Amino acid sequence: MRVPAPSADPSPCFAPVAYVCGGARRHRPGPTGIASQVYARVRLDPVVGAAIADAYVAAPVRDERAYSAYAAFCRQTLRQYHLLVGRPEFGGLGVAVRIVDEDPYADVESMVHDVRRRRLKVWASAASGNPHPYLSDGENDMFRAVHDVFGHAASGRGFDRHGEEAAWLKHSTMYSPLAVRALTTETRGQNCAQIFRYGGDRFAEQKAALLPRRFSDPRLVAAAATEVRPSAPG
Repeated sequence: MRVPAPSADPSPCFAPVAYVCGGARRHRPGPTGIASQVYARVRLDPVVGAAIADAYVAAPVRDERAYSAYAAFCRQTLRQYHLLVGRPEFGGLGVAVRIVDEDPYADVESMVHDVRRRRLKVWASAASGNPHPYLSDGENDMFRAVHDVFGHAASGRGFDRHGEEAAWLKHSTMYSPLAVRALTTETRGQNCAQIFRYGGDRFAEQKAALLPRRFSDPRLVAAAATEVRPSAPG
């Protein structure tokens, strides 16, 4: 878990990691309808971000109505983790994951440097002092690993607020619609709360709840990004 940079200017894009993109295509439940170039165009509108932050802060810490989404999210995250660390001769990506006690990467470039060499460090959930009300520490660690790889390394976007939005959109293609609702709370919701309500100074309290459906629909973000025509890459 990391606090996304609040800057209005998106950090530069980088070339998505090819073997990761190939693995994501093999895994995802079905066609996404999202062209690969869309991820470079994604921007988080601050008005939308503030509304998502308000919804996250207002949500209960634990809501039984979210449990079916979280159960699906956990099952699908586990399959993604097995893909990530599995041996290449058996269809896995062969990434060696290490759980460490402090944030291992100062920037996305350092993380991608490791991923290109099929290795990844993950900041241990147990070290954060912010326990999850549904996920175990091990499940949370597995999610952090797959999100860094299948969200950031596969989208070519960093850890600023726009990059986190693109990573959520990219990673959503690997989850079912039900599980995407939990993914949205875990990424889009927490990130927006950190940026727009806590000023990037502290992590948002982790929750097992669902945000309004309009905040969990990747099609809305993809459509908006398709309409953007940036004057320069990144």
